[in-house]
Amino acid sequence: MDLSAALPTFLITLREGVEAALVVGIVLACLKKAQQSQLNPWVYAGVGTGIVASGLVGIVFGGILQAVGQSDWRYAPAIAPSLKAGFCLIAIAMLSWMLIWMTKQAKSLKGEVEGAVNAALFAKNTPSPIPEEPGKKSLEYQAGWGVFTLIFIAVLREGFETVVFILAQFERGWTPVLGAFAGLIGAFAIGTLLFKWGVKINLRLFFQIMGVFLLLIVSGLVISALKSANLAVIELSAIAPQFASWCHAGTDSCILGPRVWDATQILPDNRFPGVVLKALFGYRSQLYLVQAVAYLGFLITAGGLYFQSITGKETGIQSSESKRGLSH
Repeated sequence: MDLSAALPTFLITLREGVEAALVVGIVLACLKKAQQSQLNPWVYAGVGTGIVASGLVGIVFGGILQAVGQSDWRYAPAIAPSLKAGFCLIAIAMLSWMLIWMTKQAKSLKGEVEGAVNAALFAKNTPSPIPEEPGKKSLEYQAGWGVFTLIFIAVLREGFETVVFILAQFERGWTPVLGAFAGLIGAFAIGTLLFKWGVKINLRLFFQIMGVFLLLIVSGLVISALKSANLAVIELSAIAPQFASWCHAGTDSCILGPRVWDATQILPDNRFPGVVLKALFGYRSQLYLVQAVAYLGFLITAGGLYFQSITGKETGIQSSESKRGLSH
């Protein structure tokens, strides 16, 4: 078993899981402070339902991918790698959004969650001018649904991002799933240390380190997406003669351009330590021009936005508005 395939999903699930654990911990703390701990089961139900829903999404889309791969349809050999490329692109978009946008919103996360919980509790505690009809949902039941929905969406969002990433690595079998389970266990342990035992953890440093790893992993997905797209074109050119001109005879590159890197004899990416570098940093022992340009372009662009978000730099307009707000 190639355990290196579990490393990326472990790191991604660990980071996503800790983020979800923070939301859960904040909600539980708000309920305890408001003396509404009887709503805690709604929180746990939201966590469990979100995890199950994420798993079901993975099973459905994984089944579709497997069915296409085993289909006798003429274009099935080209559709399967196209789907893999599509999953890679979705994972790149979602994880990049989470990495950059959510990093900017991290400071306001606690306030937003507390506001949502307080809104649900306010609805519960506000007396209705109309007498409650027999059989109508109680106000506590409505508040419970509000808390459940908040937790369910938070867990499902993080879980869906992980599931899409696993689907992008579908050809590696079930090993990435083991990494996801390990990441969930790690996130649960960190959440327990934080909110149950009160252990102080530098979460800012944790998310910054995980963010760097995530940035490199997502950059590696750019290479994988292009590889799958190239394979789809190769299969399509073999099936439909009108697309044969897209590929040059004697080469395995149709849309990737010439090969610019080949370290197969020195540091292959299917053996240690190259396999670990491939899992964590997007290393490839063979690289083509389009892949190299796309990898560097994404890494520089996304990396610049990410480091700008964690350093908190503002644009000139934002800075002047902040100064005017402080002056008032």
